[in-house]
Amino acid sequence: MSHVRVAGSGLTAFGNTPERTSRDLFAEATVEAFEDSGVPRADVDAVFYGNFMGELSEHQGHQGPLMAEAAGVQAPATRYESACASSGTAVRDAVVRLRNGEADVVLVGGAERMTNLGTAGATEALAIAADDLWEVRAGTTFPGAYALMAQAYFDRFGGKREDLAHVAVKNHDNALSNEKAQYQSAIEVDDVLEAPTVSTPLGLYDSCPLSDGAAALVLTSESYAEEHDLEAPISITGTGQGGDRMALHDRDHLARSPAAREAGKEAYADAGIDADDIDLAEVHDCFTIAEVLALEALDLEQAGEGISAARDGRTTADGETPVNLSGGLKAKGHPVGATGASQIAEVTKLLAGDHPNSAHVPDATTGVAHNAGGTVASATVHVLEEVSDR
Repeated sequence: MSHVRVAGSGLTAFGNTPERTSRDLFAEATVEAFEDSGVPRADVDAVFYGNFMGELSEHQGHQGPLMAEAAGVQAPATRYESACASSGTAVRDAVVRLRNGEADVVLVGGAERMTNLGTAGATEALAIAADDLWEVRAGTTFPGAYALMAQAYFDRFGGKREDLAHVAVKNHDNALSNEKAQYQSAIEVDDVLEAPTVSTPLGLYDSCPLSDGAAALVLTSESYAEEHDLEAPISITGTGQGGDRMALHDRDHLARSPAAREAGKEAYADAGIDADDIDLAEVHDCFTIAEVLALEALDLEQAGEGISAARDGRTTADGETPVNLSGGLKAKGHPVGATGASQIAEVTKLLAGDHPNSAHVPDATTGVAHNAGGTVASATVHVLEEVSDR
């Protein structure tokens, strides 16, 4: 099977920049991605762009062609919306398009402008990724929904807030050297435990921040990369997508992520690997409990054991399988439309030896990126592998 090469990637800094528009942010990310790739804009066959709340935060729909213009590209452009998995879904469709021979070069990424709405406005906008009729109108927000999932996990498998605190501490530590991260500051377990409660058992430091930012990837077919002698040693070798019922009360389990498990199994099979082959992972840790659920869904931890992974050092930077070396959503930030593509960018740099934290994984050849939408009613998983010498 022909693999898809990551020819270039670009990220803005993630953070609080309410004065910047999404088109401004995406334009910046694409400049870096094209410079990194060496691919001319004229060779782009399609633009796939992820965004969740543009109609609410910027009164802007029909964003595909708008973002193609911002990127300086003249090509058919499509906007993807799958809540926080928007650009992960865009990446998946770009991979399929390139594999099918329908394109040789696709610009794919995403952006989100959130902080201009303020905390209350952004919380309300994010809530529409839940079931409006049965969850939103009852007052459910995502901190509350993930708190229910955390409590369900504790009830079924055990664990406590201190275990989740280690996830937050780990990811803040990883973000210290990432200049694109929103929070480049260390925290301690006591800081997490003493922070204000958001929704029991989750506190302020269990939650990712509101973020503005953008990510862009230049993906090419293998034949294009070879024909143009591109320095693109990292390929997307596996892709998968899964789904689950929208509302929590309709699900069989609150302490599991069937959508992520389905996506992971498909991506592993597509790449011809299993979980034991994975050297590092970027997973969707919008809340600390989300990282735990993702690890178990991806078979990086057994059911009931993910809760101790950070505390016992298995997923720390020097652990057996480092997780969220970028800082994750928790510390790097979560501009929701950009997150899935940004995870691909981080894994690419980590495997290529170009990331500030690559020194922790000098022999890594295989990584996985897990992007989730809402309370994981949708999920994408991508496997990335080194296909040539660094």
